Amino acid sequence: MSSELKTERHGSTLVLTLSDPATRNTLSEQLIAAGIEALNMAEANAELRAVILRGDGAHFCAGGNLHGLSERRQAGAHAQVRMLDQLHQFIEALHAFPKPVIAAVEGAAAGAGFSLALACDLVVAAEDARFMLSYARIGLTPDGGATWHLARALPRQLVQQWAWLAEPVSARQLHAHGLVNSVTDTGQAFAEASSVADRLAAMAPNAVAGAKELLQQASFAGLAQQLESERNHFIENLFHPNAGEGLQAFFDKRAPRFR
Repeated sequence: MSSELKTERHGSTLVLTLSDPATRNTLSEQLIAAGIEALNMAEANAELRAVILRGDGAHFCAGGNLHGLSERRQAGAHAQVRMLDQLHQFIEALHAFPKPVIAAVEGAAAGAGFSLALACDLVVAAEDARFMLSYARIGLTPDGGATWHLARALPRQLVQQWAWLAEPVSARQLHAHGLVNSVTDTGQAFAEASSVADRLAAMAPNAVAGAKELLQQASFAGLAQQLESERNHFIENLFHPNAGEGLQAFFDKRAPRFR
């Protein structure tokens, strides 16, 4: 039986659970397609303010299923191209999604599982979490945007070491490098991610989406282009009803009620 995606709503948060504990929640085409569909649904639902991505049981995601990979190798390149294209559509969907996505990582986040965590906006990891670009152990190279994310955040020499030697990296190490937002006790990553999601739900969703868009384009935009984008976003949000509510709440000395 291939892995599946479980969806559950917790208040204003949509929880997506990668589920196949027997294989440490390896990925399948069925799961990835369901993930893309779930993000599209959540984007259209104004009541949903954030998404949490987690694994079922003791691990986050061990990446691709090696038995399935071997079968696709026998079937020919087209089968693996289809699988990779679908995975990369999921990565792009996470980037384009205008609401916060929080990875809650316990145990292993290896291969494409590491890539999925990197594609999320925030990462909460348990003390026992281990992240690994495991591809080199079977003679492969990274996928899922791992090299894109890591090369923009860390020195090339460090990323190259991880990619070549497939060494596990702890949650504390990634936290020190700024790639993990917080480290929790083992078993508490989801609880902390839920707390963060609740805090984000209290923020103005238009401002949250705008800040995500600005930060994503900042890495490739020139200063003049970025300043123009900041101006345009600021003006658009200033005349949004949420800014009126936020200003009035400040004057009234109360918590704002954004919508």
